[in-house]
Amino acid sequence: MLQGARRTITNFPVAYLGRSRTRSIGFLSCCLIRRLQFPRLLLLGVTCHAVVCSLWRPGLAGSASLLRLYSNKSNPEQGYCEREVRLASSLDFWTLSSENLIAVLPIDPVKENYVRKVKNCVFSIAFPTPFKSRVHLVAVSKQVLEDILDLDLSVSETDDFIQLVSGEKIVPGSIPLAHRYGGHQFGIWADQLGDGRAHLIGIYMNRQGEKWELQLKGSGKTPYSRNGDGRAVLRSSVREFLCSEAMYYLRIPTSRAASLVVSDDAVWRDQFYNGNVVKERGAVVLRVAKSWFRIGSLEILAHYGELDLLRMLLDFIIQEHFPSVDAKEPNRYLDFFSTVVSETAQLIALWMSVGFAHGVCNTDNFSLLSITIDYGPFGFMEAYNPDFVPNTSDDERRYKIGNQANIGMFNLNKLLQALNPLLDPRQKQLAAQILEGYPILYDTRFRELFKAKLGLLGKSKGDDDLIAFLLHQFWALKMISKHKLFPAWVSQYLLRLKSNMNDSDSERRKRMTTVNPRYVLKNWMVESAVQKAERNDFSEVHLLQQVLRRPFQKHSAAETAGYSSPTPSWAKDLRVSCSS
Repeated sequence: MLQGARRTITNFPVAYLGRSRTRSIGFLSCCLIRRLQFPRLLLLGVTCHAVVCSLWRPGLAGSASLLRLYSNKSNPEQGYCEREVRLASSLDFWTLSSENLIAVLPIDPVKENYVRKVKNCVFSIAFPTPFKSRVHLVAVSKQVLEDILDLDLSVSETDDFIQLVSGEKIVPGSIPLAHRYGGHQFGIWADQLGDGRAHLIGIYMNRQGEKWELQLKGSGKTPYSRNGDGRAVLRSSVREFLCSEAMYYLRIPTSRAASLVVSDDAVWRDQFYNGNVVKERGAVVLRVAKSWFRIGSLEILAHYGELDLLRMLLDFIIQEHFPSVDAKEPNRYLDFFSTVVSETAQLIALWMSVGFAHGVCNTDNFSLLSITIDYGPFGFMEAYNPDFVPNTSDDERRYKIGNQANIGMFNLNKLLQALNPLLDPRQKQLAAQILEGYPILYDTRFRELFKAKLGLLGKSKGDDDLIAFLLHQFWALKMISKHKLFPAWVSQYLLRLKSNMNDSDSERRKRMTTVNPRYVLKNWMVESAVQKAERNDFSEVHLLQQVLRRPFQKHSAAETAGYSSPTPSWAKDLRVSCSS
């Protein structure tokens, strides 16, 4: 609510997909309000604090304009009101807006949608390209629709929803954008990259006052498509949809996936870059995040010397997404960098705690908000192997799981290089010291996470040895128990547990079951779902959705499917590449 006080209150239009309509309804206490004009409330002498707060929304973001106001019967004399939360049952009164971005950040003056070098802007206006064939809804996340977007699940059954999430129609009042960024790919500067097949279709302000950016992935060409066709295929879209939601329920910061649709449009892909081009089906994921800005968003501006724009974008990002940083403080960029360093260390430690390898840790895939984004050739380890590489395109094994923490350091160094033109000599020195502290931050968080997985409390000199020996998943105990040093490890572990003050076996087991997942999304599980989806059987996509929402709990259908067991023999040689 406080951040809303810094902005001008404006009226929200009531918009329909494909048409626009605005209506005003007079205010009556405890009535259904579809469009409320804040100044009118003041003229009528309404002083109800709850009503004012519920309307105190930034005017530069979309919203659901369906509010129910009613008297608080427990305090009739005080006259306070409460807002009853109601999920929208249609998209009629549900709006998006891009103005929060375009009112502050410069837009590419070229409006035509063709591939080109773009300069002196952060976004280009680019509209999605609708599919030519029929579109089928594969899956939705009920939790994203209801908890983030204020939409009742029934909305997903409407034509309006399908048209929105497939890119066929845009909510009036919102301008779709493609983001300009660059990046280091596999350690080499790749120059301009950008959203080559993604469209930011607007920002939504939900009932909690949170702003979420909605982005379609696979929705057609943009000025940043390079040699691509702007499409994504079903197999990679299933992977992104499932893994982003799975990571959320593993309590790892991540973008979310709201929906997945597939078309009958032909998309041609050479999956393993071996000359075997095959026809696949185009698909689109509607994904949401607080922000899609990444390290490469700043790199491209520093690389081309667009320093005024670099400063403008940084100040905007700090103002919008880093409440702990004082936007007026001369050292704000240092504070920003320190926060990103700390949270990146935290994120990668969390990845490691569940055996997750991102697969393509380029700077253009590293979020400035330190959330996991851009799911491609990811993989979860079958058993501990620091050389595990999920991406067959990574010939040099740069992004093997055991190197992810080092890659985090590399990427943060590239971020620092982008910030350096805005720092004075003293600030540069301090920033370098901040970066030097990254390994300690990572190691500390890594130890904390794995001690929790072992149920250990407090500190002990031998904890690192216990962790190093037992970096395996649950079923792998059958393998590690055959190790000649396993009895010695068990003895050491039991001795260490005795030092847990005021602890019991039952309490320890309870703690451990909340941090050791029984199910993670291994590639063979996704592949099984993909193979069925290619035949229009989406049952396993839905099963995995259900199971991965509760990864720490035993699920009978998951046990039948073998999700907590070693990889089946048919999937031993399964490969995943960057092709999507």
